[in-house]
Amino acid sequence: MFRATKIVATIGPASSEYETLKAMIAAGVDVFRLNFSHGTAADHASRADSIRRAASDAGREVAIMADLQGPKIRVGKFENGRIDLVKGARFTLDAAFEGLGNQDQVGLDYKELPRDVNEGDVLLLNDGLIVLVVEAVEGSRIVTRVKVGGDLSNNKGINRQGGGLSAPALTAKDMDDIRTAMQLGVDYIAVSFPKNATDMTMARQLAGIATPVGAARPMMIAKIERAEAIPALEEILKASDGIMVARGDLAVEVGNAAVPALQKRMIKMARAANKLTITATQMMESMIVNAVPTRAEVSDVANAVLDGTDAVMLSAETASGKYPIEVVQAMAAISLEAEKSYEVELDKDFLNQMFTRVDQSVANGALFTAWHLKTRAIAALTDSGSTALWMSRHNIDQPIYALTPNLATRRKLALYRNVQTFNLAQGDNRDEVLAAAEELLLEKGLVLRGELIVLTVGEPMGKPGGTNTIKIVKVGQHLGSLAAAQHAA
Repeated sequence: MFRATKIVATIGPASSEYETLKAMIAAGVDVFRLNFSHGTAADHASRADSIRRAASDAGREVAIMADLQGPKIRVGKFENGRIDLVKGARFTLDAAFEGLGNQDQVGLDYKELPRDVNEGDVLLLNDGLIVLVVEAVEGSRIVTRVKVGGDLSNNKGINRQGGGLSAPALTAKDMDDIRTAMQLGVDYIAVSFPKNATDMTMARQLAGIATPVGAARPMMIAKIERAEAIPALEEILKASDGIMVARGDLAVEVGNAAVPALQKRMIKMARAANKLTITATQMMESMIVNAVPTRAEVSDVANAVLDGTDAVMLSAETASGKYPIEVVQAMAAISLEAEKSYEVELDKDFLNQMFTRVDQSVANGALFTAWHLKTRAIAALTDSGSTALWMSRHNIDQPIYALTPNLATRRKLALYRNVQTFNLAQGDNRDEVLAAAEELLLEKGLVLRGELIVLTVGEPMGKPGGTNTIKIVKVGQHLGSLAAAQHAA
């Protein structure tokens, strides 16, 4: 069955082998995530090569997303690898301390932390499981009292409740990793901890410089995980191609209870701005060790689908979990079931909307026409994929097929909600290209003769950004007319 919601899967030790990757693609993965917080450049190159080979052998185009590490806001290491913090105990974070930590103190990877905090601030460690209250800042030392204790091990993350840490979004490592990612030909780059549009603009510029001559530039995804990013969301959206609702660090900074409403708001804003969305973090967490998800996880994935997210993401579930293939199958099944409950309100969607571009008007006109005529599908002959993007921002119970000869476009479109791509050569003869489009859809079993489809195309043919025509076609009728004309000639 055609699934509108896409699946992003993180690659790691459990999923790096070629056969596993191929099976994950068959199970429904659309985008593979390379987590640059782990592994070397050689590791990422090997995995990217395996992904491309597996996708080619599976007969599908999948996208590759490089996820940058961002600033390391972490504690240092301990003598015995971990300690047990007890409620009420005093514990010191020391930016100048270079040794191994103990029950009383530990060093910091993030040396600027003493400048960013004040007495009374709340620090959250290990994804919020440990809570420290700052009692004093003495030079490089942050003296805290343990409010919520627990096990603290090497290199666990630190957040300040309410945000406010000054660490830049792009580190020197990130800049090197962008260059590596562009040599690998990734389709998307996810930027960790951006606070404003400037962070995203800088990342885009660096990626543009690092892109090999003649290669396609990546699309930029802003990971929304800082409290400061929420009031700046509109400007971040304008500077990005999409956002990731990164619920882990975001929840630590703004509180768990605030995240569900923020998720809905962010997805709604992104769709209205014609941007992409990925919903991430702990979606199927229990399947790291269990063969089936919890009912709560099923509801979580389903709600993200109903919110209109382009994609749902798996992290440790596929990177290090015991069931990387089964978790993809489960997520695909949940998404399919949730999509049956989509509410299609195209007429309402288009109220008060202003279209300033011809191709955008044509894209939305095609949706409106397909919905009211109850056609079988929409087929967009496209070069850049923009037409398919605009169509995918609205709920419709008909699949959108993007037909393009551009390989980079086909890979990027793998993330677009409700869009499936196919390779179609596009020459100067419009009738021959449209006939080829019909024939392709028939061969794939996606349409039947006699059914209505809506086609969008640009005239003259072969001009990027020139979509200006909607054509309503009865499948097979055009093929018969063209064959007769060719026979007569």
